Amino acid sequence: MIDGLEPEPAAAVELFGEHIEGGRAFADALARHGEELGLIGPLELPRLWTRHILNSALVAPLLRPGRVGDVGSGAGLPGIVLAIMRPDVSFTLIEPMERRVAWLERQADELGLSNVTVVRARAEESKLFDSLDQVTARAVSALRTLIPVTAPLLRPGGELVLMKGAGVDGEIGAAEKVIRKYQLHDVEVLVLGEGVVSEVTRVFRATAG
Repeated sequence: MIDGLEPEPAAAVELFGEHIEGGRAFADALARHGEELGLIGPLELPRLWTRHILNSALVAPLLRPGRVGDVGSGAGLPGIVLAIMRPDVSFTLIEPMERRVAWLERQADELGLSNVTVVRARAEESKLFDSLDQVTARAVSALRTLIPVTAPLLRPGGELVLMKGAGVDGEIGAAEKVIRKYQLHDVEVLVLGEGVVSEVTRVFRATAG
């Protein structure tokens, strides 16, 4: 047991199911190397499972078989977690920082994730325009700046699945102009994990026109 690491919550097995060993291996790697690599802060170990890994895992049922891009993948939250849970989905992890790209590639290799490709680029420079079925992002920026970066990556009919905080409704109000500009429809906020985990996950979901 790594000093200070949050014990694995009971909900982990419920959410990961047959993929729990992959989840445990990733949690262990992130706990051992995350702070030194600047992937997580020094106060995150006591809530690593609850705040980060399970928070990401709740999104897995929203994904469809196809090609999913994770913008600003960073530590692999949610991209690596989702790739562990959904081997039927092809993930493109988009991250501009070299050390984080190296981490993502190492994790994909060590965890045997053949469904992961890592692209070192900013989303707007990734040459993935109009090619993805769904796009995820976690803790990247407010919707009014995130939508112009993520929506162009979607094919027509593709879907944004963006993890947001408790202020997401206010962000939607501030992003009305860009929502119209990028012809997003079926806009909704999903609250995931009620009754399953101690911290729910909020997801902004919308379909590209």
